[in-house]
Amino acid sequence: VQLVESGGGLVQPGGSLRLSCAASGFTFSSSAMSWARQAPGKGLEWVSSLYSDGTTYYADSIKGRFTISRDNAKNTVYLQMNSLQPEDTAVYYCAIDQDTRGQGTQVTVSS
Repeated sequence: VQLVESGGGLVQPGGSLRLSCAASGFTFSSSAMSWARQAPGKGLEWVSSLYSDGTTYYADSIKGRFTISRDNAKNTVYLQMNSLQPEDTAVYYCAIDQDTRGQGTQVTVSS
């Protein structure tokens, strides 16, 4: 299993970023995919999940601002992040379960 995140960076408050996660080594189209994040000095926080039937779940802290989506033809899951705030600063991970995630991509929201 390989999960490779990209798309992180530095953005001003109120800005947007789209994270991507390229997956391989398992049957992507039938797998639930999730995003989690870890802010400096804090534990891992679940952010969003997207099931193979299209059902989505979002943490209250990002609901209405972030959107998870997937492209099964590209084995890729996305996280569109809008209205970013400094408290969204974290390393963002793509995951298929609690024990399997990528190396992460840094998102920093700062003016």
